[in-house]
Amino acid sequence: MGKVATREAYGKALAKLGLENENIVVLDADLSKSTKTADFKKVAEDRFINMGIAEGNMMSVAAGLASCGKIPFASTFAIFAAGRAFEQIRNSICYPKLNVKICATHAGLTVGEDGASHQAIEDLALMRSIPNMVVISPSDDVETEAAIKAITEYHGPCYVRLGRSGVETINDNADYKFEIGKAVKLREGRDGTIIATGIMVDAALEAYNMLAEEGIKVRVLNIHTIKPIDEDAINAAAKETGLIVTAEEHNILGGLGSAVAEVVTSNYPVPVMRVGVKDTFGESGKPEELLKAYGLTADEIVKAVKKGVGLK
Repeated sequence: MGKVATREAYGKALAKLGLENENIVVLDADLSKSTKTADFKKVAEDRFINMGIAEGNMMSVAAGLASCGKIPFASTFAIFAAGRAFEQIRNSICYPKLNVKICATHAGLTVGEDGASHQAIEDLALMRSIPNMVVISPSDDVETEAAIKAITEYHGPCYVRLGRSGVETINDNADYKFEIGKAVKLREGRDGTIIATGIMVDAALEAYNMLAEEGIKVRVLNIHTIKPIDEDAINAAAKETGLIVTAEEHNILGGLGSAVAEVVTSNYPVPVMRVGVKDTFGESGKPEELLKAYGLTADEIVKAVKKGVGLK
């Protein structure tokens, strides 16, 4: 099976759920071909609304629809959803705790050639800082489909971070189960723990194999829900392995690394090494080249683990 972008999985899941649930209404800010909400439009055009390039207004309309019992899904690029429409999300959706699902695509450096202006590396920090908001960053197509189904059943504001580039499928096994706020343990080890989210889960698994070849066995946790975060899994990792390395396609400030560090320092202090964008803007380039240039690779995770082991 080839690589599948999480935005592709989102479109397919949304279309499927739209046929099953007539309360679902989809809003898009004139980017439906890119966000893949066009898939929903094909099966339920009467419940699809193109709001034009007016993201703030789109969120306000979504809030209104939610107040009338609908389940609105609002989509645009992450930089516009989390950035341009922040005030409306905060005041019109999260403050009254309305049942709006914000599914933002083209997040992170892997937007690629679109460059720094479109590479949302702050969205997790922005969204998790708002009370009442659930924040999810799925790792592959399987997890995306499961997440979209889960947030449809959950009553309250949700932000789902989706990507443009294809990613490997890693959760295609019979035992996989998605639950909001619950980490997925992918590998076991006692020398440290790698906690990853989004596309970096695949890199974490690659790092696990590289480390195992050197006799270093690490636990690997997929934290798909940044908020509410799985404190029990993080505390257990800190206590049982003595080291945590986080990996995310996001600024190391305010995202997964910060969220994990907040839990660890409050409960069981151990070294926490953060792999991510080091508080700088991105640039135009091919996705794989950008990940390497900004240190978002398995090699960098391995280096962080080895450094952390020396601090234990």
